[in-house]
Amino acid sequence: MSSLNIRKATADDAALILRFIRELAIYEKAEHEVVATEATVAESIFGPDSTVHAVICEKDAKPIGFAVYFYNYSTWLGKNGLFLEDLFVTPSERGSGAGKALLRYLAQVAVAKGCGRFEWNVLDWNEPAIQFYTSIGARPQSEWIGYRLTGQALLDLAESHA
Repeated sequence: MSSLNIRKATADDAALILRFIRELAIYEKAEHEVVATEATVAESIFGPDSTVHAVICEKDAKPIGFAVYFYNYSTWLGKNGLFLEDLFVTPSERGSGAGKALLRYLAQVAVAKGCGRFEWNVLDWNEPAIQFYTSIGARPQSEWIGYRLTGQALLDLAESHA
């Protein structure tokens, strides 16, 4: 029987996390969008001003997946929420229980921290993930549409005076 272990990531895991980020980006057909480096991963997740956390899932002491998360806030609940930015399990280990173990671990973190919500996003074409999330009781929030500012649009708004 194989054993799964989830542990908090450390700065020594920056290269591993970057590898998983790239593998996730390939799966999501967006490898060209990854500009992170080992140095930026180390600083943004493990630096002194970081607000981000990461965990590594290991099977028989071999890393097979990861999750990156941070806390957001719900004004309506008056409580923090836990937002899962990325969850990835290497393809050969999907179906091993690693994804559910990562989600269970993060749900336990959210409960221990008094969070009112545990949220994440999924690409609309990722039917295996959608089915999995539904099977554990998660429900889509279809009444909300996400928006994002990046690049020049972000700079333009930041620099506007009106």
